[in-house]
Amino acid sequence: MVIASIDIQNNKVVQLRQGAERALERDDPLELAAEFDRYGEVAVIDLDAAMGAPVSNSGLIKAILRKAECRVGGGIRTPEQAQAWVGLGARKIILGSGAFRDPAKKGAGAAGGEFQVNAPLLEAVAKRIGRERLVIAVDARKGEILVDGWKTPTGLGLIETAKAVEPFAAELLFTCVEREGMLGGIDLEPVRELRRAVSCSLTVAGGVSTLEEIAGLAALGCNVQLGMALYTGAVGLADAFVQSLAWEKGGGGKGPALLPLIVQSPDGQVLMTGFTGAEALRETFKRGKVCFHSRGRNKLWMKGETSGNTLRLIRLRADCDRDALLATAEPAGPVCHTGAWSCFNVERSYTWQFLQAVIAGRLRSPVPGSYTAALDDELVREKIREEAEELCLAENSGQVIGEAADLLYFATVLMTREGVTVEAVLEELDRRHKK
Repeated sequence: MVIASIDIQNNKVVQLRQGAERALERDDPLELAAEFDRYGEVAVIDLDAAMGAPVSNSGLIKAILRKAECRVGGGIRTPEQAQAWVGLGARKIILGSGAFRDPAKKGAGAAGGEFQVNAPLLEAVAKRIGRERLVIAVDARKGEILVDGWKTPTGLGLIETAKAVEPFAAELLFTCVEREGMLGGIDLEPVRELRRAVSCSLTVAGGVSTLEEIAGLAALGCNVQLGMALYTGAVGLADAFVQSLAWEKGGGGKGPALLPLIVQSPDGQVLMTGFTGAEALRETFKRGKVCFHSRGRNKLWMKGETSGNTLRLIRLRADCDRDALLATAEPAGPVCHTGAWSCFNVERSYTWQFLQAVIAGRLRSPVPGSYTAALDDELVREKIREEAEELCLAENSGQVIGEAADLLYFATVLMTREGVTVEAVLEELDRRHKK
């Protein structure tokens, strides 16, 4: 898996050398997040919070969470903070400095026993948000864990500490600090040692600057987090994604290496499955439409290239073993060659998202006599009040179903007129659920 990093400092996207010298700055974080999301989760790091600076980047990070599937880190030191970010949409939480400090001995330094694995905090965070959502950052310079934005040495050894924190998290993030931001290449030896020491998922950052290094990390079973190499153009995300996959599992010695590719609609319904190769993946990202490798014709083909029923790519994800792929895509028409909506001979489920798509089409291209198109702002609000009252007066389950359907329809018309998506409402409900 390839993870693109968005480091935030003073509400700007930055890249630092050695965690100190600002090498570049950008002011397009939302556009970056939307682009990066096509290739994998996005790591959003609040550098100011990590370094204890009195600057709030929370508003910007909240906006980024609405654009991409993100893991959030930087300055998170309590279970409540971790849960709050999960509630706002973070897929995972990255915990760093707080994981290696005894708060009762803050200021005592390494000699005074300040630095040790903070097991009570890790246990509390894992219990609050789930171990599967917790990533612990084991940032190290020459084998020693660093905290406070890489400013403070702890005296804690990388390998021993990684083993100690592994039971609390599903993933470790190892940054080779002495190589971070330098584009000088990754030191694979500590990575190999760390990979042998822990069995959880391992993501590596710091100095990665070539596709060969990404392939080397993938061969070790590691994910890669890209920063400076990505922003300087040394590595492209499409090529990095291709290199990160376990192609050795997809060839069988016969023809090009191929991996299974499952396609689902934005609301999660399975549309079709096929096979993809490195060329097809690159074309998928280039065209923005899902491409496959036809085993029968032994060539690349784009779904819908003759029928027009293409699959507009939203995002691609690899599974945990990196030998199977899942594409989320918007179909332009029936997916199956038989004319069916899905290749699995199932009817399209009538979801809330589908309802909104129908309503949006009626509002965008009204036809004579369309009731939906005739609902102006005043009328739709009046109907919502009317249907809400009728739902409250319903006397049996049949009436509840009918009135609830009416209310949902009119509420969705209002949402669509106001530019509010079903996904945004569901995300808000999810946020409340996770509080």
